[in-house]
Amino acid sequence: MSTTHHERLRELLEPLVTSEGLDLEEIAVDSVGRKRVLRVVVDSDTGADLDQIADVSRALSAKLDETDAMGEGEYTLEVGTPGAERLLTEHRHYVRATGRLAKFQLTEGGELLARILRVDDEGLDLEVPGVKGRKATTRRIAFPEIEKARVQVEFSRKDKNENAEEA
Repeated sequence: MSTTHHERLRELLEPLVTSEGLDLEEIAVDSVGRKRVLRVVVDSDTGADLDQIADVSRALSAKLDETDAMGEGEYTLEVGTPGAERLLTEHRHYVRATGRLAKFQLTEGGELLARILRVDDEGLDLEVPGVKGRKATTRRIAFPEIEKARVQVEFSRKDKNENAEEA
């Protein structure tokens, strides 16, 4: 998708997404055979529920139908939320990932697996898990030190399971 087409779609769709209390995270147009698929990813600080996604999908579909933003050919609209292992690219993504485990590729080289404890304008406070029975340690990293960061899926988190048993 050309940058100008991408920008035009964003300008058209973002106000509708925002009016539903969500953030427009990503727009992608992919070709699948002869058809095209417009994928729109939305999110918010509290997540997006199915009703919000359905409302946004209807609003976007109506707006796209009344414009020529997708051209003449057939296309499918898909509206969803970021995947479980989302890439962290914006400050708000780090804030939303507070408490989650993330894998960081550092600008100086190397990787770091740590839990995000706190986020401010300059960087992150992290908890680095202990290795071979050692206690976890805390570490501070500034945003410029992060080349790339991605949330990691955790199937069993000890402290969450303990809280669930107490409830």
